[in-house]
Amino acid sequence: MAIDLNVSLKQWFGFDAFRTGQEQTITQLLNGKSSLAIFPTGSGKSLCYQLSAIHLGHLTLVVSPLLALMKDQLEFLAKKGIKAASIDSTLTPEQSKQVMSDVRSGDTKILMVSVERFKNERFRQFIQSVDVSMLVVDEAHCISEWGHNFRPDYLKLPDYRNQLNIPLVLLLTATATKKVKKDMATRFNIEDAHVIQTGFYRQNLDLSVIPVSTENKNKMLLDVINSQSGSGIVYVTLQHSAEQIAQFLKFNNINACAYHAGFESDERQSIQNDFMNDKIQIVVATIAFGMGIDKSNIRFVIHHDLPKSIENYSQEIGRAGRDGQISQCITLANLDGINTVENFVFGDTPEKNSIKYIIDNMLTEQDNGQWELQTTGLSNASNIKQLPLKTLLVQLELLNVIKPMYSYFAEFKYKFLHDKKDIVARFSQERSTFLSAIFNHTQFKKVWGTLDFYSLYQDYSTERGRVVAALDYLAEKGMIELETKRITEVFNVDINKLHESHLVQSLYDYFIEKEQKEVKRIATLVRFFELNTCLSHNLALYFDDIHSPQNCGHCSVCRGQVAKLAYSKKTDFPEDVFLISVLKEFKNHLNDKVVHELNIGIYSRFLAGISIPIFARNKVKKLQGFACCENLRFEDIQQKIKSLPFNS
Repeated sequence: MAIDLNVSLKQWFGFDAFRTGQEQTITQLLNGKSSLAIFPTGSGKSLCYQLSAIHLGHLTLVVSPLLALMKDQLEFLAKKGIKAASIDSTLTPEQSKQVMSDVRSGDTKILMVSVERFKNERFRQFIQSVDVSMLVVDEAHCISEWGHNFRPDYLKLPDYRNQLNIPLVLLLTATATKKVKKDMATRFNIEDAHVIQTGFYRQNLDLSVIPVSTENKNKMLLDVINSQSGSGIVYVTLQHSAEQIAQFLKFNNINACAYHAGFESDERQSIQNDFMNDKIQIVVATIAFGMGIDKSNIRFVIHHDLPKSIENYSQEIGRAGRDGQISQCITLANLDGINTVENFVFGDTPEKNSIKYIIDNMLTEQDNGQWELQTTGLSNASNIKQLPLKTLLVQLELLNVIKPMYSYFAEFKYKFLHDKKDIVARFSQERSTFLSAIFNHTQFKKVWGTLDFYSLYQDYSTERGRVVAALDYLAEKGMIELETKRITEVFNVDINKLHESHLVQSLYDYFIEKEQKEVKRIATLVRFFELNTCLSHNLALYFDDIHSPQNCGHCSVCRGQVAKLAYSKKTDFPEDVFLISVLKEFKNHLNDKVVHELNIGIYSRFLAGISIPIFARNKVKKLQGFACCENLRFEDIQQKIKSLPFNS
């Protein structure tokens, strides 16, 4: 029997009509066609999977990049009477157990997880036992290396989909250039006919770029806010800026609050709730705030600092005016902060000797072609941040140097909630013998015990997967409480390829190319703000929307106000004698503590105040001279160090 989607829409969601693109996407999915939907922020992407999930036979598995996004979606679905859940780090063991039970029984239609959850062997054991009708990838641009928020773990999603035999895929995003769109569709074999793009242009957003010096920026911010009404977001680059500007606004009798990733999650949630309920008028935030904020009446978004890219800019202004009412998107612009945005990029580029450390580690620590790692430890030892380290591992996969085998928890701890003898007695002979072996190879300290997998295998010779499944079953049935820690990834390594002389250089070249691509992205953003033709039209063109009006009539350029950005004042280097002194002190501080060769890249990061693992581990931030050149461009700092009579 054919489904009347309009009746279903009214019955479940109370809406009288679909928005543009929604019905086409849902129809394609229910006809078994994987799809890519590119809709503007706030135009109802989520409904495409929510309504489809109701009519599909089995579970819809949604991969979402942010916990706040998941929680908002779950709250919305609960109000609509649609059974949905998430498996995430905030759940207690009892809650996780209940979620898995509801999914297995078919009671739960939608399950939301982060992409990292697939690394969890307990989750993989569970999800492989469930029929999944559709995989939904939210913020799907994260899968593309051409995208602005590339997340290396997203590259694994096509493989996960194949391993789980999921027949249907829906990719969702608001920000995809032509290149990113093609990349996403290719990775999931989505045909051109099943790519739905509804247009990027939003006629209710008024875009303005106001050139202003740093010393006048706060006064301008105050003037702009006092000319607005309703709720707003002020975006800044740095955490301490969020706090300082929020204090400044409060001092001027404006109901504002800071928000950034440095706050505890409970505090962030409280601020978000107060903003949603109009108890706070303005949130001064880093980009940690926004994804999943579905507040329809945000009247203005102000960029106090330059955003990271055109993609970030479009996402952030897209949070304004979701109710269709006129909303202001104002950028207070100069070039002073451009180095801060660039420094985030330079902080993510590994040194060549750090990459060599990883390759050497693989060669020395591999055992019969298998290599294990724990991300945090290897990140600290190699001096590569965790995200670039993941990117490096993905590149090694793409070069067929390594192949991921599985991940496991290095530590399984449990405690009995029932008497051990009673648990064993519940099972048939072979199973009770198997459980007794597990219990006998567990070292207990008072209440909690840690399982020794190696000694268990020596004695009982069983597959690890069976042991994990047994412990999960006991936990699910309330017989034990189970805790898992220290995820360990296992790879097969091609030793011959590890010995190839060009490998380290080619990986380093990849990161340098990526670095330059990101720096160019920032330059493109500055050029966009200085355009002398319609901002709204050019923004739409950037995202491959050719149907927007050539002159919108509601941007600063259309009003005859073309922006020219400049530095507020010339920033000079500290005296050479000071730089030489602090660099020598820095070198002496680290020399005995790190295995890495100190080079211009590391010295430059010290002067620029860019955080890398060896700095955090060795309390470098407390040294005189750290970040003394933070207002200068990284490439200029590198040239300056080369010119100093300093023995680096």
